[in-house]
Amino acid sequence: MKTKREDVRNIAIIAHVDHGKTTLVDQLLKQSGVFRANQEVQERVMDSNDIERERGITILSKNTAVYYKDTKINIIDTPGHADFGGEVERVLKMVNGVVLVVDAYEGPMPQTKFVLQKALELDLSVIVCINKIDRPEARPAEVIDETLELMMDLDASDEQLDCPFIYASARAGFARYELDDTNNDMEPLFETIVKHIPAPEGDPEAPTQVLISTIDYNEFVGRIGVGKIDNGSLKVNQECVLVNHHDPDKFKKIKIGKLYEFDGLKRVEVQKAEIGSIVAISGIADIHIGDTICSPENPEAIPFQKISEPTIAMYFMVNDSPLAGQEGKFITSRHLRDRLFRELNTDVSLRVEETDSADCFKVSGRGELHLSVLIENMRREGYEFAVSKAEVLYKYDERNRRLEPMELAYIDVPEEYTGVVIQKLTSRKGALQGMSQAAGGYSRLEFSIPSRGLIGYRGDFMTDTKGNGILNTIFDGYAEYKGDIAYRQTGSLIAFEAGESITYGLFNAQERGTLFIGPGVKVYSGMVIGQSPKAEDVEINVCKTKKLTNTRSSSADEALKLTPPKIMSLEQCLDFIDTDELLEVTPESLRIRKKILDPTLRKRASFKNK
Repeated sequence: MKTKREDVRNIAIIAHVDHGKTTLVDQLLKQSGVFRANQEVQERVMDSNDIERERGITILSKNTAVYYKDTKINIIDTPGHADFGGEVERVLKMVNGVVLVVDAYEGPMPQTKFVLQKALELDLSVIVCINKIDRPEARPAEVIDETLELMMDLDASDEQLDCPFIYASARAGFARYELDDTNNDMEPLFETIVKHIPAPEGDPEAPTQVLISTIDYNEFVGRIGVGKIDNGSLKVNQECVLVNHHDPDKFKKIKIGKLYEFDGLKRVEVQKAEIGSIVAISGIADIHIGDTICSPENPEAIPFQKISEPTIAMYFMVNDSPLAGQEGKFITSRHLRDRLFRELNTDVSLRVEETDSADCFKVSGRGELHLSVLIENMRREGYEFAVSKAEVLYKYDERNRRLEPMELAYIDVPEEYTGVVIQKLTSRKGALQGMSQAAGGYSRLEFSIPSRGLIGYRGDFMTDTKGNGILNTIFDGYAEYKGDIAYRQTGSLIAFEAGESITYGLFNAQERGTLFIGPGVKVYSGMVIGQSPKAEDVEINVCKTKKLTNTRSSSADEALKLTPPKIMSLEQCLDFIDTDELLEVTPESLRIRKKILDPTLRKRASFKNK
């Protein structure tokens, strides 16, 4: 007999990147009394990882819970970036409704469409929260029309179209039913959640069923499965079995070790949990996303959509450069292997494969950002390794035609830059699908482009639009191979010998192109120290000192003026490297190098490839 659990609501907060999800959750936590009155609370408290805090993006979905009057509201803060879409798809299985946050100026964006489509397909109730209404250029009425149009495009049902709209400013801490209300708290949003989002329902007397939707990992207790109790109840020390909808052979007897519920930002240990509760379970070593924990007498797996396949791959390898092992703590292939396989504990969209060489691993993910976040995390933990240029993963159809992953790119740029953007993307096999006027003198371009056409493009895009452009992409399935793309029109400046860079050598080198290093930097033969404006690579000796003579000219003592080097971020380096180059990553340095360091062997290899 199914019953509703009226004292619980389970919701996910979904939105395009940067529309204010995490800030909204902060306010819900503050105003529900989770923090003590005098407690120091950092902003975006849900973004717990350093990289999330620095970049202002959410990477992993987070669980939290607040109390409003007598109702416990479990809230899941989800990522907005397309690269982390795998996170969003899964967590929606745990909730009965979503709060869709839309920026009152930007309106619905590509990722809004992606996350909303997933929510509508699962028949979830929607509350639309028009955020940032205190922005001077906000246009809430038009944004509501655009959001309803988007819902109609996505075939929303009549009940879904009849969703409530709330106006809010997460930063200022208020939510309102109407634009001209004057309240300064979040109460209207809390009330709407309790009224409009259905209570979770299930059969408390039926055998236990819990679908694991997220995996957390902790050094002390290992894997922690997070999921919602669909039927029955769950107790500590209960004997259960693990089964999986996509793996019919899986059948593993387990015992529930520790059971937690969420309260604010904490996990609270409980002895028993009922239907509708979102729980965390530790003590099961072999638990994976998509597993169902069941009673042994009725082992029935809950259906679960497969996780999106990776579209892009890189090779991670042991650093073998002449400067290897000088800056990192973890440098061997065993260190690298253990760390990459440990990442699989929490990141379901990632794949790690061993190759013919014990020192090299093929790592596949959802996009460049996905992989660069992993590289940055490892670097901070003290790992030293090298990575190759990102390459896309092809598929073949039944007629053996090569298919490649495609993206829809939505670009907002000031009108004067539309020409250069269209020209660059067309040369990268992009097809312009539409062009319209956006607010504030901007044009919105819509391109269909192969994923590999976007590799290495973001840096160019920022330069071409003087930092004023916005580029959003979303995965758009596979299509027939579109032909070869020339990634980089320019060559590299390569160090000729090992040593330390000297001002005199750099002064002569800077006429040949843009340098990436200044004086006093350790270099080795085959290391890339700059970019040549010409197509071919140029070898340069930057360790060259001036020959001393016993005659002095009047101008000889004038100081040599060096142009400041171009210091590149991790993403810029990954964009820059070519297929015959590697990026050496250590906790302290990023060095670009040729795969083959020896100049003679390198020339031989290039002749063979021609």
